[in-house]
Amino acid sequence: MSAPKAEPAQKAGGWRFGALEGLTVGLVVLLVGQRWIAGLFDSPALQAGATVFVSIVVQATPFLVLGVLLSAAIAAFVPVTFWQRVLPKNDALAVPVAGLAGVVLPGCECASVPVAGSLMARGVAPAAALAFLLSAPAINPIVLVSTWVAFPGQPMMVVARFAASLITSVLMGWLWIRFGRTDWIRIPRRDHLVGHSNWQTFRLTATHDFLHAGGFLVVGGVTAAVLNVAVPPSVMDSLAGQALLSVLFLALLAVVLCLCSEADASVAASLSQFSLT
Repeated sequence: MSAPKAEPAQKAGGWRFGALEGLTVGLVVLLVGQRWIAGLFDSPALQAGATVFVSIVVQATPFLVLGVLLSAAIAAFVPVTFWQRVLPKNDALAVPVAGLAGVVLPGCECASVPVAGSLMARGVAPAAALAFLLSAPAINPIVLVSTWVAFPGQPMMVVARFAASLITSVLMGWLWIRFGRTDWIRIPRRDHLVGHSNWQTFRLTATHDFLHAGGFLVVGGVTAAVLNVAVPPSVMDSLAGQALLSVLFLALLAVVLCLCSEADASVAASLSQFSLT
């Protein structure tokens, strides 16, 4: 019997053009060739929609990249034992401390979920982990700066976002102490990060989170462009004139779009028909 043929070994360390590179090239092409691309459309509405889309992507992308890199660095280099040292033993006191930790250790939603899962796996109170999970994507400095850039001359938008997000996260943590059950939470695992060095974990996490958040940014930009161009102004004005209905509509839209917290302020600012509330 002849010996089975050995499988050819894959080249190690070879560079491949992957999804991240493709998305980066696509964004560069859109940004550099925006005028040429807009010139392909004769319709003023399509040109206006392209302008809205590109302006949102241009404004939000730097904050998105910075947020992804920072959250990946925290996931890779900040040990979970840090939390065990700084959080109070009393659950009720640990909740607001964990909520405020979102300022010191920021992270987007993609990073805060596995971090919260790691905290609970290492004995941190679920209520404190939940407070961090809710606050970190909303009150970190990158998100607050992106909100300030998206709403120039309106500092109360930054203050309102910080206060409302922190208060909500703390209240939910305290409610969890009273009513929560551990079996209600299912934390997604990242088995592909097991066994890697810190720098490999940083690279893999940043790539995953950027692709995830960047895709939703594109969807959010397209949606905002459609709402600004395709929907008749009379419909949007009528909706914006009803306070309760407009709040419910935009809250539902936020859930559907699933935008990353570093980019959602730019999309929200484009919906100028609605009040700041």
